[in-house]
Amino acid sequence: MVWVPSKTLRHGMCDGFFAASLGPKIHCPESPSMLTGSCLCSNVRFVVNEKPSEPTACHCVQCRKQTGHFLASANVKKPSIQFLTSETLAWFQSSEKVKRGFCSKCGSTLFWEPIFRDWTSVALGAIEGETGLCLERHIFVAEKGDYYTLADGLPQNEH
Repeated sequence: MVWVPSKTLRHGMCDGFFAASLGPKIHCPESPSMLTGSCLCSNVRFVVNEKPSEPTACHCVQCRKQTGHFLASANVKKPSIQFLTSETLAWFQSSEKVKRGFCSKCGSTLFWEPIFRDWTSVALGAIEGETGLCLERHIFVAEKGDYYTLADGLPQNEH
């Protein structure tokens, strides 16, 4: 389960996702009915009106270059994002299939969006307060940086 209301979790895993304990227990907070998010300078502020799905850590070269590390994000349908302010929201088409949303004033990474799909992936670091989510998997691990290891027990997809 992705959206986990107030359950005790194993480090990096949703309760029951793995039978074995791979780390200390952590507590996943109550799931808010609505998530709010913003960039660092608050010129882009938004509300997400649905429960995000598939919280994922992406280690692809594009995400690493955009964020300086990897990108933790979760998916929502495009209409569920309501912008409160978006005067400095900018989009960069980083490939034929993907565009990336960021604040043009402070540079905060906010979204990535597959061009031909009906959903957007929200950067979890842009969410204010607790998300009630826990990562489900790592993707593009074949492209991850050599300066860190993945030892949280989550599934790792090479691409």
